[in-house]
Amino acid sequence: MKFKLIYPKWAKLARQTEFHLPPHGPAVFAASLPKDVEVVFVDENLEDIDFNEPVDMVGISMMLTIQVKRGWQIADIYREKGVCVIFGGIAATLHAEETAAHADAVFLGEAEGKTEQIIEDFRQNRLKKIYNALEAPPPIETIGPARRDILKSNLYNYRGIQMVDLVHASRGCRFNCYPCAVAYLGGRRFRPRPVDRAIEEMAGIDNNRLFLVDNSLAQDTQWEMDLFREMIPLKKKWCSHPIEDKPEVLDLAARAGAWFVYQAVFDTSDYIRERVRRYHDHGIAVEGTILLGLDRHTEDFIKRLVDFLLEIDLDLAEFTVLTPFPHTRAWKRLHGENRIFSHDWNDYTADKVVYHPKQMSAQRLQELLFYAWDTFYREKSQQVRMFELFQQVIRREKADGTFKPRNRELARQAFGRPVQR
Repeated sequence: MKFKLIYPKWAKLARQTEFHLPPHGPAVFAASLPKDVEVVFVDENLEDIDFNEPVDMVGISMMLTIQVKRGWQIADIYREKGVCVIFGGIAATLHAEETAAHADAVFLGEAEGKTEQIIEDFRQNRLKKIYNALEAPPPIETIGPARRDILKSNLYNYRGIQMVDLVHASRGCRFNCYPCAVAYLGGRRFRPRPVDRAIEEMAGIDNNRLFLVDNSLAQDTQWEMDLFREMIPLKKKWCSHPIEDKPEVLDLAARAGAWFVYQAVFDTSDYIRERVRRYHDHGIAVEGTILLGLDRHTEDFIKRLVDFLLEIDLDLAEFTVLTPFPHTRAWKRLHGENRIFSHDWNDYTADKVVYHPKQMSAQRLQELLFYAWDTFYREKSQQVRMFELFQQVIRREKADGTFKPRNRELARQAFGRPVQR
């Protein structure tokens, strides 16, 4: 049986440097399929889809809301040809009802241990419209490595520089943040993988640079420290979402190869200033994730926040506007207050205002988003800041003997300047 797995294309943020990471969802889904299923993967961000290639079944994996309308178009083309189409992924789960109109089946939730039944139902011509695994996620102990062999690793680079490979050490999240859908997708329970299983997967990844895509590593101190301790011998260089702000945790993270973290910056407090300083004191760079447009945000607050980001020497910053994705607390509130004015999912890019803010007009918030990008990167462009991060990781790789010499020339080609030795 030939199964074609497709990851629909999607637009990057308007001011963001464009690069593409190997998608994790499709690789995880592929690992859940029966062994006798031949998987062909196409990332439409980097390759065209051959709609005439003979296949038995098509799977469309959608992570982002911005992918859903394109995913539906792809499905409609295949179904007109008589090819069975199933959907899965975060966005398919968030938009299940609409997606079902374009699908033979929609899978909701985490796939491990469930896709065998889907394939058997397909073979027996008894496919159901919805397969709902939200209520019963797979035991975390049973989750194995993703199938990175389906990915064309040579495509995932930035001007020749190899990017990070994605891996997860846990699932679920005990927090329930206002703009986030994780509480709906995976419940409010932190589910850490056994450390030895997570380490085994990391060790098997050829790439020395990883992105731990866990929602937050800062949820269980002992597990977090055990994980970092076991990562030290791997000599990987990695980035992640927040790390717990404790000296003993940060020290282990640095020794384990922490390269940089994504840290939400939500105000101009000394708490944030000190947290960023402590990351830097441990040699860990910080990319601030800055969400604009909350009800308390005034124009003056946003401008002061941007100035603050420059004061605390963030290495990178990514600015987005509040986007009320379905099944989030933001959606429930803004929808309930009749403040959402666009339900075109192509507008849900996180850099387009789709609702009426409380303190200003939608147009003014849009202008302030671009002001934030332009002001933060005025003196030093995003490309230069990215180059500096790569310099940092190359120096560390050279220090511990994991640096691949070919990377130096690739870095020069990518950024037009030599790598400092």
